[in-house]
Formats: sequence, C-alpha cells, structure tokens
Amino acid sequence: MPDDAVRFHLTVGSRFENIELVQTVLKDTLERIGCQDDLCHWIDLAVREAVANAIKHGNRNDPDKRVEVDVAVEGEDLVVRVLDQGKGFEPVEVSDPLSPENLLNPNGRGIFYMKSFMDQIEYSFRPEGGTAVTLRKRLSGQAGSEQ
Repeated sequence: MPDDAVRFHLTVGSRFENIELVQTVLKDTLERIGCQDDLCHWIDLAVREAVANAIKHGNRNDPDKRVEVDVAVEGEDLVVRVLDQGKGFEPVEVSDPLSPENLLNPNGRGIFYMKSFMDQIEYSFRPEGGTAVTLRKRLSGQAGSEQ
C-alpha cells in the first residue's frame, strides 16, 4: 500500500470522550496496513496517552481548544503527531514515575508509557503556542519485535 494511502488528520475538541474517536480511526488504519495485534495494542496505548495529555495538560480541559492528530506511514515507520493549543512544558522537568518518591503518584506516567511503547518520541513547540508530540514506531520486522 502506498504511503499516501495511509494518512489521516483529525481535529477534536478537548474532551476525553473524543479519545475514543481517535482510537477508532487509528485502529482502522492499523488494520488496513496489516499491523500485528500486539504491536497495534502498544501503539494504541501510546496514542491514547498522547491525546489524553494534550487534553488534560496541554489544553487544561478547555473544550474550546482543539487537539489535532496526524497519522501517516513514512517508509517503514508509523508516525503519529498530536498537537495541542496549550502553553507548553519542559519535558526534562517531568518527574520520573519510577523514582521511589513517585511510585504511588497517579500522575506522570503518560510520557513514560509513550517512551516505552514507541521507538521514538519528540517534542516541539509551535510559535503560535501549543506542543506537538511526535511518536514513531517501526513497522517492518514486526514478527521479531517484543512490542
């Protein structure tokens, strides 16, 4: 399937129920490219965390702000970009959820999960405001991968 056949863009309001819409479209896309079930599961969890973070932390649950989700296959990689309209943050200032003092803290696990489930995660900050998180997962050689 050509790379341009596997591409979508969604813009949703900052409401947690919209995560289900993103996941439905993502699942359909992953099925069309023949993604293995276990790999699809990990990708789905990472994207769910990215969208939830955009809604909760980026847009501060403001339903008037939007979250944009772009998904594409680029070569052998699935690339997902999630953009919010918030003020941004400093990724290095996020507490390590595995530190003993944070083990019982219910917050701060999203970035850890995204890093664990995807091959690469990058942050960029738009001049007009907002954070873009780009998640990348290699699709080739799925049979031998652990995730």
